[in-house]
This record gives sequence, structure tokens and C-alpha cells, in this order.
Amino acid sequence: MSEQSKQNWSLEVDSNQIGWLKFDKAEASANTLSSDVMKELDERLAEIEKIENLKAVVIYSAKKSGFIAGADIKEFTTLENADQAKDMIRGGQKALERLEALPCTTIAVIHGFALGGGLELALACDYRIAADDDRTQLGLPEVKLGIHPGFGGTVRSIRLVGVFSAMDMMLSGRSLRGKQALKIGLVDRLVDPDSLHDAARQIALTPPGRRKAPFTARLANLPGVRGFLAGQMEKQVAGKAAKKHYPAPYAIIDLWRRFWGNHEQMYLEEANSIARLMMGETARNLVRVFLLQDKLKGLGNKKDLDLKRVHVVGAGVMGGDIAAWSAFSGFEVTLQDQTEEQVQKALDRARKLFEKKLKTEEKVEAAVKRLKMDVAGDGVAQADVVIEAIFENVEAKQELYQKLEPKMRKDAVLATNTSSIRLETLRGALSDPNRLVGLHFFNPVAKMPLVEVIHTDETDGEVIRKALAFTRHVNRLPVPCKSAPGFLVNRILMPYMMEAVLAYEDGVPLEAIDKAAKDYGMPMGPAELADTVGLDVGLSVAQILGKEYGVPVPRRLEELVEARKLGRKTGEGFYRYEDGKPVKDRSKAAEIPADLTDRMILPMINTAVACLREKIVENEEILDGGVIFGTGFAPFRGGPINYARSEGIKEVRSRLEKLQNTYGDRFKPDAGWSDL
Repeated sequence: MSEQSKQNWSLEVDSNQIGWLKFDKAEASANTLSSDVMKELDERLAEIEKIENLKAVVIYSAKKSGFIAGADIKEFTTLENADQAKDMIRGGQKALERLEALPCTTIAVIHGFALGGGLELALACDYRIAADDDRTQLGLPEVKLGIHPGFGGTVRSIRLVGVFSAMDMMLSGRSLRGKQALKIGLVDRLVDPDSLHDAARQIALTPPGRRKAPFTARLANLPGVRGFLAGQMEKQVAGKAAKKHYPAPYAIIDLWRRFWGNHEQMYLEEANSIARLMMGETARNLVRVFLLQDKLKGLGNKKDLDLKRVHVVGAGVMGGDIAAWSAFSGFEVTLQDQTEEQVQKALDRARKLFEKKLKTEEKVEAAVKRLKMDVAGDGVAQADVVIEAIFENVEAKQELYQKLEPKMRKDAVLATNTSSIRLETLRGALSDPNRLVGLHFFNPVAKMPLVEVIHTDETDGEVIRKALAFTRHVNRLPVPCKSAPGFLVNRILMPYMMEAVLAYEDGVPLEAIDKAAKDYGMPMGPAELADTVGLDVGLSVAQILGKEYGVPVPRRLEELVEARKLGRKTGEGFYRYEDGKPVKDRSKAAEIPADLTDRMILPMINTAVACLREKIVENEEILDGGVIFGTGFAPFRGGPINYARSEGIKEVRSRLEKLQNTYGDRFKPDAGWSDL
């Protein structure tokens, strides 16, 4: 048996003349495809071409984490122009073309993830075998970074599984589990994880027939049919993402429509297209968001908290859902409220979550068993983390802390889920005030990825570390925030929401207000968002923040709450709701005043600058990440501070001053602008 080793790729040829090509990226926990890795692969394949009587090459990963996570995203940030990007992409294409052209059988052995360039490498092989377990996921998620597959994936995916399945993967960026991948023909076999290499050996020695796309999918590639289908696909994409904000999915469709059938030309155009996209503002900002997500993940270390048990007090929507998510994440959870009936409602809601998220009845029942009713609060004494999630009332919270603290372990975390009350106001009821920390989840808990970790200057450092660790244990992104009214996310969101209502009071139609916000890139218009959150909740936060920061509370909001028109939950708020959907007059959406977008968005930017000046968060990156993942702020703009920098600091400040002259001092530029 011969073995040759290089930095990332090592080859071992066994007695059956099967070459086992192992990928083990140096000094990395996961395999990614950097330019150096692809160059080394190309060199190694050139050597493999010269080995006589080689029956097969099996490519596998030495990493426990998975097969290949895709391209090295950080490398994108070093590119200075489209020519550099194209050279990098063409280098990767060349290596995979060499792999595809090997005269022997080629097999990719996949465990864990095979994403982006990792799946493209597997597509260049003759066969793909994947592990039959929950960790397996295959996908082409490049569109989420504002680009598309670049190592030949736009051609090979369509050729293998057909245009419908391939486009669904590429346009959505969704990953497929093993059984889904097998069903569409993306993998040839699903086997027990321990049998992957045996299955690869079997295929290497007796290769079966190669898979082809279904006949109907191949018909879709005919020129006349292709043009029609491409138009339909573009219409579907337009319903979810505007071309001016997210050009990548349209580029994928265009490549197929114009160049299918001439695959060499399509590879070249794929490289040209992705190089242009990589240098565009959308891709640069989405790559920034990807790296911001990694940065937020790195703020918490699971090892700082040996988490086994969580106790939640308050079985309302937030408390019940925090308890359910903690149980879903694998922890023993006790849920307390005043009556069994209140807790049972939360348990019933939790079961629905488990049934939706977990694949088998066995896993659902295991999660249900981990979440227990605890009206007496017996779980407090054993809990590693105790979370208070009762209604927003200072006296009620303080009274509860006085009951909880004597029962708690000295090393347990005591956290409040308050959305607006300062810790300084709450902590006085504790014998050890420095142990209280904020863990502010967002609604809906199972969907919103962010948790604000609130602290004062006196909060114990060990407590903060444990709170940050807790957010990572439950797979959430932590944002450490200094205690202040509204913290970070609500503080920045509220001026935007209130200005929208003030514009409505000035006679601007709700439909126009919501359309202007969505045209800017917000996931939902402010009027519909307020209805979704609940106008009573919005008014409560607006009153607290309005008092602290001088933000006017619109009279129209107060009137709707007084009339018990609270939004979606009561069937009427700013909009009237039928079957849970707002009734809108689309014709009014065309009446957008010229300054409406600035009027709503710039107060957010101005408040973000104030938060930086006040050091609510440590730096611009944490602020931008927090606002994007906490509010859905247009990701392709890279965050409020990034947006201000891209527009020009002087330019944005000048636009604020113009609004100040028109509408008043609520638009006065914050003193922090001079520090940017």
C-alpha cells in the first residue's frame, strides 16, 4: 500500500488499486476550499492521472465536522477586482474539470455537510454516497451570500437532477437531508455512517449505471421550453427578492436560459457572472453579514457553563416558548406559573413546536419529557439557569426575585427576559444585585436568532460569561448590551416604527408606508410589523422609550389601543385582518412621498450612532450584527452603520438636517456622528 502526503490532500492506494484521497485541511476544524486548497487538489489530480491501472478514486473527509463546508468565505474579502475573482473561480473550475475527466471511477463519500463548493466537488464525481443520519445536509447556499455556484455547479446540478430540483436548491439556498437528496438523485446511496467506506469500495469494484436527470426534466432544457420556464422562474423569484437588491438568483436563471447546451461556454459565463457579483455591493454586504454571524457566535463559549437544567418562571408566550426552545435544545426544563392551566397551555404549544421541528415520534416524546410543569417552583434549586419571563412590572419582578434568590444555587444564573426595563431598576431587590443579567429573547423565539445579553457596569463577569454561554447552548446569537432603556434592538427599532405612525397621521397611506420600507429592504412594513407584535406591546415600549429619549408617542397609536384594536391578534389594528392576512388597498401603495424612506430609516441610523456613542455595545460590527439579526434590517445593506458609511457620513448627516428643518428636532443628528 503506497501513501503520498501533502498539506491538505493525501492519497493512499490500496491492494485493489483504489485510491483513497483524504481531505484534511491544515489547522482547521472544517474543510473549506481556498485557492491554495484547490491548486493543491489540481496538482494531486495531475499526479493521479499518471497512476497506471487505477480502478477508482474515493474522496473523503478526515474532519468529524463533515465533508466540505464550501469555499473559504474570508478569502472573498481579499479580492480587489473582478479579474482576481474570475481567476480564483477559473482555478477551481479547472481542478473539478480535471476530477470529472479522470479515466477511472470517482466516488465522493459524504458525512455531515456538503455545501456550496463542497457539493460542487461531489457533483464532479461519478457517484455520491452519503451517511444515513440527521447530520447529513447537502446544498448550494451561495445565493445567501449574493452569488451563485461557481465551480461548475450551475451545469452539473441541472445535468444530474434536472432543472426543477437543481433550481429549487440554487434559488432558495436550502439544504437537503439525506433522504431528500436520495429521492431527487443527488446522491446514489444512503448507508449507515460506519459503512461509508465499504459502500465506496463496492461501487469502486463494480460500478453501477450512472444516474441521469428524469426525461421530463431533460425536456425542460429544450430552447423554447427553457425560455418560457425561465420567465416563470423570474416571476416567482420577484415575489420574494427584488432584482436590484438580490441579483444572484436572476443571474442563475439567465445562465441556464442563455447558455444551456454549450457547457464549456456556460462554465466560462458562470465564472464571469460570479466574478461580477462578488465585486457588487450586495455580495460584499452579505459576506459581511455571514462573518458578523460568526463573530456573534464567538462571543459565547459553551464551556463557560455546564448546562443541564433550566427553570423558567412565566408560561406566557415568551416564557413558554423560551422553555420549549430550551427543551428542544436538549435540556431538562421546569416551567412555573400561578396555575396548572396556564402552564398546560404552554406545554401544548411546545408539543406543536416539537412535532414541527423533530422528525420522529420518539424524538418528539423525548423533548416533551424534558419539559415539565412546576407550579410549586421545585426546579429552582437544581437549575443552572433561572429565567424570569413574567409581565413588564417592576414591583412584580422584584417580589419574585426575593422568592427565587434564597432557593437558587450560588453559581446559578438569574436572568430576566425584560424587553425594556433597566437592570439597575430591577436588581435592588436582590441580596447579591450583581448576579442579575438580562436574556432578552425576541418573538417568535423558535425563529428569531438573536438574544440580547444585558449587563450593568457592576454585573459579575462570570455571570455574563455564563449568560453568553447559555445563548450558544440554545443555538442563539448573543449580543452583549449595556443596560439602558430599550437596550439595542428596541431602542433602534422604535423611532422607525413611531415615525411611520407619524407619517400616517400626516396623511400618508399605510400601504405606501409599508411599501417604502419593503422597497428599502425591510422584511415587513412597520404598520404590519406593529400589528404583528401587538399595538399594546408597541405602545408600552414606546411610552417607556419616549419618556427616556424624547421620542413622540403618536396619538393614533394610543387611540387604537384604547379601542382595543391591537392588531392581528384582535383582527384589527392599523389594518383589518381576514384569515390572518391584512386587507390592503394596493393602489394606495403608489403614493410614496419623496422623503418617506429617509424619514423612516434615518432615525434608526441616527439612534444606532447614539448607541455607539453611549457604548451600549462594544463596536460597529456587534451593532450591525445585532440590528440585522434582531430586526431583519435589510441584510444586503450590511447593517445601519455600514449603510451610513456606504452612503457617506456627511451625506447622511446632511439628509438628517434637512428632515430636522422640515419635521423638527427629533431628526437632529446625534453628537456621535463626529466620531464616525
